[in-house]
Amino acid sequence: MAREFLLPDIGEGLTEAEIVRWLVPEGGRVEADQPVVEVETDKAVVEIPSPYAGTVLRHGGTEGETIRVGSVLVVIGEEGEAEVSTADVLEPEPTHAAPPIVGSLNEEAEVLSPVGTTEPDETPTAVKALPIVRKLARDMGVDLGQVKGSGPEGRITREDVLAAGPPSMGTQAPVDEPPPHAPTAGAPPPGAGEGERRPLSRLRRTIAANMAKSWAEIPHVTTFDEVDATRLVEIKSALSARHEVKLPMEALVIKAVMPALEAFPEFNATLDGDDLIVHGTYHIGIAVDTPDGLLVAVIRDAGSRAVLDIASEVRRLGEGARERSLAPDELSGQTFTVSNIGAVGGGQGTPIVPYGTTAILSVGRAQEKVVVDNGDLAIAPVMPLSLSYDHRVIDGAQGRRFMALVIENLEEPALFLAG
Repeated sequence: MAREFLLPDIGEGLTEAEIVRWLVPEGGRVEADQPVVEVETDKAVVEIPSPYAGTVLRHGGTEGETIRVGSVLVVIGEEGEAEVSTADVLEPEPTHAAPPIVGSLNEEAEVLSPVGTTEPDETPTAVKALPIVRKLARDMGVDLGQVKGSGPEGRITREDVLAAGPPSMGTQAPVDEPPPHAPTAGAPPPGAGEGERRPLSRLRRTIAANMAKSWAEIPHVTTFDEVDATRLVEIKSALSARHEVKLPMEALVIKAVMPALEAFPEFNATLDGDDLIVHGTYHIGIAVDTPDGLLVAVIRDAGSRAVLDIASEVRRLGEGARERSLAPDELSGQTFTVSNIGAVGGGQGTPIVPYGTTAILSVGRAQEKVVVDNGDLAIAPVMPLSLSYDHRVIDGAQGRRFMALVIENLEEPALFLAG
């Protein structure tokens, strides 16, 4: 009997996915548990196996097409068999996993009825929009019931909301009367030329939405400092030579941060309404620069790991993030984040606190500078540090104390390596 296999929620609050590549063509034979298709979610490219054996009678979409969870992914039966009716659909079994680090898209029901009254003989039209689009509409004061969607099946997109909103948030100009000489919404400014319109990738859209959410809802404070990295660089070189591996700087920084997280648990916490959830384990996120955009991979229970074990995880997770092959639980659930912008030549900056956490430490590239050593001038590798934290939870004095302990550890690695 031919059966339809619906796109399942693969455990990260998925609402839709883009088909990257079909691994079995229409008419091809597939075995049970054999991967049949690659799909791209908000953060990862994953293979989805077939739940049963048979012949692929029909693909539920073409490569590059986006389909929703619960839509037909593939129809499998016997060669020459007619397709199944919807009454014979095999429902995917639900899966459960931690929410993704950049947030999920299924916070509310997908379809809304527009706000407002209707005549008794009128039937309100359903409004289709993703939760992040509905939130944007609420923030901008846009009535989704008055917006015509340009997305698939009439779905309202972010661009539709922006086009329907005021030209600039916080201005007094009316929506339908832009200020004199102002460009029309969505149009290039005068003299800019036609340019090129590039649609954002799924990953970039997710990054943009969640960066905006973090920046809008978390009152950030960033404190800057520098550390004499002479001993840190020496230890890194010695360990790399002894164990014949390239020791990532993140491994030493994570170990140096651990005593500070233990001393100041508010930095390893989540603010939930009026409650602060202080986590009992240390899941450290590491920012990874990938060709598709920034991803944060997570080292689980980093507090119990030795420095070489952490180094191995940094390398493994970094490679997996760049290949987009990590599992959802390897890209979610961090309690504190370390960003090594020094790896790409960066110095100090203002890192954005990932939503659901309270702090992030950015480490820049160590460069030789003149320093004072016991009253004498000397040349030393100086590493810039930037610590951003949630000011609702952490005060400035506490932020400085946390940073001071991290600096102390980085300047003398024996303090944390002995633990």
